[in-house]
Amino acid sequence: MRKILTIMIVLLILMSSVAFAAGSKEAVDDGVIKIALVIPSTIDDMAWSQAMYNGIIAVQKEMGEDKVKVDISEMLWNAVDAGSAIMQYASEGYNLVIAHGAQYQSLLNDIAPDFPETTFAYGTGYSTDHPNIFAYDPFAQEGSYLLGMIAGMKTKSNIIGIVGPVESGDAIKFNKGFILGVKATNPEAVVRVAYTGSFGDLVAAGEIAKSQIAAGADILTGTAQQSVGAIRVAEGAGNVLWLSSDLDQSSLAPNTILVAQAYNFTKVVKEMIDSRSKGVLGGKHLPLTLENGMLQLVFNPQLDSELTAEMKAKIDTAKKQIIDGSLKIDIE
Repeated sequence: MRKILTIMIVLLILMSSVAFAAGSKEAVDDGVIKIALVIPSTIDDMAWSQAMYNGIIAVQKEMGEDKVKVDISEMLWNAVDAGSAIMQYASEGYNLVIAHGAQYQSLLNDIAPDFPETTFAYGTGYSTDHPNIFAYDPFAQEGSYLLGMIAGMKTKSNIIGIVGPVESGDAIKFNKGFILGVKATNPEAVVRVAYTGSFGDLVAAGEIAKSQIAAGADILTGTAQQSVGAIRVAEGAGNVLWLSSDLDQSSLAPNTILVAQAYNFTKVVKEMIDSRSKGVLGGKHLPLTLENGMLQLVFNPQLDSELTAEMKAKIDTAKKQIIDGSLKIDIE
């Protein structure tokens, strides 16, 4: 059944791309950069999708709304719907079409050859099989290693919980880096990992958080859109800290969220726009790292007293070592 569905999607994409290509007209170069964003959730999910949306809007504000046009298609988990939206944007002459999710890689590989003047991008990813596709790749293990160090130093119960989405991709990099960071500062701590099997199941994430807390966890972390559900549970517990990913989520629970690993997608989008201006439409792997500033650590000022000067010094030293290469986060 899965094979049949895949074949149907590919056929639909091929037929649609032919139709779009036949009916499309060459876009007029009016100096306006047209950016389209296709996302699996919403622009206000306080996680992965919002992080990219914020980055694009920051670029638009910086360059001017008369110079950057932005359109967005939300809630496109379904591959067929996402493929149709991507092709529609390409056929309408959008310069940059960002499909914000690793699940969109195969769609872009099928669509990109039919629109050679359009730049496509996706992430998390590293494969750039076509000259007009960028793959942006957060090195989540770097930021999560620092979060893990904090968790190891802050836990009183020596039990720490991870609320994971699916056991693959960016989540694995985050989890492995986090566990290594915990062990670096507290070898006695136990890190319990559980997965919901989904990126957006807030209820399941909340239930896992409840189970982790019931088992004694006093520090929790996790990734993806579903993390909001777990954060609400941690906030309600009153004595549990949460360490965030994707973006600064401290406004959700200012007394619970201590620090965030945040992705600076503003820099990613500007890098792609700059490359296009130089005639490079894709074919590049764009890592988000602490070194290039596309990956950042954001502390919640309201909980500044939770971290001692000694803790901050250790985190700062480790961050500098990751940047200069003397500390390698080996997740293989």
